Amino acid sequence: MNVDELVRDALREQAAGQHPAAAGFADRVLAVRRRRRTRRVAVAALTTAAVVAAGIAVPLLDSGKKDVRPSDVVEQRKTKAHPNQSPPRDLIAAGGTALAAYYSSQTVKRTATTAVGRRTYYLLNPRTGKYEKSPKWSWVAVAPGLRTAAVLEQDLPASRIGLLDLASGEVKRWIQVDHGVGGLAFSRDGRQLVATTYSENPDLKPIPKKVKGGGEVSVETGSHRTGFYVIDVASGKARWSRVDAGGGRGFLDVVNSRQDFALTDDGRYVWAGNPNGDIGKEFWDLTGRKVAVPAGYKYLEWFVDAGKSPNGKLVAGDFAGEGWKTASWVVDAYTGKKTKVRGQQLLAWVGNDRLIAWDIGKDVKNEFHNRLVLVTIGSNKEVPLSGFRTGGDADAGRWEPIFAQP
Repeated sequence: MNVDELVRDALREQAAGQHPAAAGFADRVLAVRRRRRTRRVAVAALTTAAVVAAGIAVPLLDSGKKDVRPSDVVEQRKTKAHPNQSPPRDLIAAGGTALAAYYSSQTVKRTATTAVGRRTYYLLNPRTGKYEKSPKWSWVAVAPGLRTAAVLEQDLPASRIGLLDLASGEVKRWIQVDHGVGGLAFSRDGRQLVATTYSENPDLKPIPKKVKGGGEVSVETGSHRTGFYVIDVASGKARWSRVDAGGGRGFLDVVNSRQDFALTDDGRYVWAGNPNGDIGKEFWDLTGRKVAVPAGYKYLEWFVDAGKSPNGKLVAGDFAGEGWKTASWVVDAYTGKKTKVRGQQLLAWVGNDRLIAWDIGKDVKNEFHNRLVLVTIGSNKEVPLSGFRTGGDADAGRWEPIFAQP
């Protein structure tokens, strides 16, 4: 069954009981968030803007413009699970949320003292429902609709952004940029793209130093992040905003190597984490002017991939310790009230009361031996979606998921 069939079947099952459509359900894409455990300070913004134009129309990004599904049709019943596959070969999906891609990472030595983290992506072909290896790209963000991805070539920072047709594997358009790009994330409606810019490769890192008697010591590094583009995908027009460090200090002193910007759910603001700040995050408008935390974003955590629920009322929280075997918090976006749900790490929302998460098996003691599961708020049950990952946290070949909605 391909993605189109999955969506059609799910909608047929719900058509009888639904009220007229409200616009915007197709914008329920959960953009790729920054890697967990990479902590750094995002500093205050002093901005200048530049405009870059690209000529031809964007291909395939029609979801959201012709969306006829009710905005609350989020409890679609179709689930495609493959608990015997890790990494997956066939489409994994729950409700309107699908595993759009995944990647594995390898550390490649560059010099005697430096190495680079290099990703190998496996992208869902929407025609076949299979994941296909795509080693060309250093970064992939999948748009809502599961037809188009924004991609960066190897050797970051990149001087252009590609719009890739997932069915054919061809880049239909390139957007040229004046400032090198190292990370990408779509808005929920797929009409905007935020591109984080760097002066050097954000995945370049020092090789740990060996110490006498065995063992090694990691070498601390900073970031060469310079700012962000906000790009109108249809026209290719982009505005770049510089993000400078405050107090005369440079990014190299205060920020780790990678932590990319993302757009808020309504597309009005750009945000990034600030672990040393009072609330752990900072926000800017689309011109790069720093703004106060928008309503409903106080409890958002930059290192939790799932982010906010589609209706904006709940926020996926951090690990909550024991509960069943492992548990995570779900937080009321406005009051901060916490509720436990199953799962180690919350990855993506499926409607407003279910999530896809990593979780270990009932009798497993190794925290890294985990699989994708579907969990429900208020329930002690979970549905396995993939097979178990093996190896440790940093092992080569260990796969990481990217979710989007058809």
